[in-house]
Amino acid sequence: MLRPFLALSLLSTVLCLGCGRADEPGSATALMDDAYRASTPEKMEIPSESDAFNTEAYDHIVENDFHLAAREPLSTFSIDVDTASYANVRRMLTQDQLPSKGAVRIEEFINYFTYDYRPPTGEHPFAVHVDVAECPWSRDHRLARIGLKGKEIHVAERPRSNLVFLMDVSGSMSDFNKLPYVKASLNLLVEQLNERDTVALVVYAGSSGLVLDATPADRKSEIRDALNRLNAGGSTNGGAGIQLAYDVATSHFIEGGVNRVILCTDGDFNVGMTNQSDLIDLIQQKARENVFLSVLGFGMGNYKDSTMEKLADKGNGNYAYIDTLQEAEKVLVEQMTGTLITIAKDVKIQIDFNPAHVAAYRLIGYENRMLRAEDFRDDAKDAGEIGAGHTVTALYELIPVGQDVPDLAVEPSKYQEQPAADDDQAVASEESFTVRLRYKLPEGSASIPFDVAVVDEGKSFDEAVTDFRFASAVAAFGMLLRDSKYKGDIRWDDVSEIVNGARGMDSNGYRAEFAALVKKAKMLKAQRGEADDSLTWIRD
Repeated sequence: MLRPFLALSLLSTVLCLGCGRADEPGSATALMDDAYRASTPEKMEIPSESDAFNTEAYDHIVENDFHLAAREPLSTFSIDVDTASYANVRRMLTQDQLPSKGAVRIEEFINYFTYDYRPPTGEHPFAVHVDVAECPWSRDHRLARIGLKGKEIHVAERPRSNLVFLMDVSGSMSDFNKLPYVKASLNLLVEQLNERDTVALVVYAGSSGLVLDATPADRKSEIRDALNRLNAGGSTNGGAGIQLAYDVATSHFIEGGVNRVILCTDGDFNVGMTNQSDLIDLIQQKARENVFLSVLGFGMGNYKDSTMEKLADKGNGNYAYIDTLQEAEKVLVEQMTGTLITIAKDVKIQIDFNPAHVAAYRLIGYENRMLRAEDFRDDAKDAGEIGAGHTVTALYELIPVGQDVPDLAVEPSKYQEQPAADDDQAVASEESFTVRLRYKLPEGSASIPFDVAVVDEGKSFDEAVTDFRFASAVAAFGMLLRDSKYKGDIRWDDVSEIVNGARGMDSNGYRAEFAALVKKAKMLKAQRGEADDSLTWIRD
């Protein structure tokens, strides 16, 4: 069933909270109603971002450039399954705001969507799929898609879970789309757990405290009551809360099970252990002890995206942004096993390009996940994780040999022999590149390698599979939002045309929603005079 686009707006979600409904106890709507009434005063004005000074914080992103394959044949990066950037930007567009460039992480846009990759059948916990076709924004170039598919774990077969909910109940969490959403989201997750799982509840504000020690998850009313009693107030001692949450998780550690802290916050740490390096040291140490951290972000106005992304990255966990109850259902119900269960950690990808076929390459997104070539075989170097059933996608734009390579005219060193594109060994191979992977099992310490060689079969864009075309449209959407210098000649209408022809089955309506977001972004860009083909859509 398609989810209507307008139903995703924060405003409409809030206005529906007070409506009379006959929902079943424990349903998504009923849980939101309960949490909302428990933490919201009788009279409340819905704020807008224009009502207060906006202190949202995003890291500056410097886009990946092209690299000459003859000089730098190896491209290395850590995988990423975070999706927060897409949901956060969706929230901004829904509220008629264009995002800052730092809020747009293209890899998280691409990975928000699932793709029809075949699951693994061999010894490795994930399968690798690679395809190459014409690049839609630079038709003389090629586009390579690298897709990973984690093995599926049926809910009945998942291991026991030791979960600690770490909730920010500081004053900044009092907004309608923060603490009420946190309660409803966690209640949704509790509904999916059973007597084999335990849930503990830790809160932090001016001080931190244990509200509920590890409790069997079949005692749902007890857990729900503890959640719904919480109210916001005070400053934010986030560091102390994280330390306490890890202590609780460690004291109830399950060998071979899921041991995870789930942090719910707007990221506005302002007292206590605010130094990011101290927090990261703590989180990395606990990740090495197999207690992982997932981060769920909430709210707007003072949202600290840059802080939360770093914490999840170092905690062997994922980072999602909850802007609607539907998003909570996606992350904590539809994708619960992937959110909770890690099947491979420290997953690194290294592409070895053949300069006989590839003159230059550019990784699209993953700017803050880049690694040095020597990091690939260094097992002490942290990298990303894959959850059960997760898909991970990365795109490379390739310039074939014989095409002009922009802005890469470098004077060669007179002291060093330069690699030649017509090297005999390179010419002898039909392979355009080789995908190398290394990963560790969830409780392992030594990485496991394997390779996949790739031959470009020369497919046109129209010959590419539906998912390839859709992923390319998502990447183009991100580049247009960022006004990337690499966006080529693609326009908003081109993106819409690709999306409309590449929705596939779309059983959950996420691709239809994306098509509406493309139109919304185009309209907002046109209002700023930044969309050169904007009048076409306005007339339509």
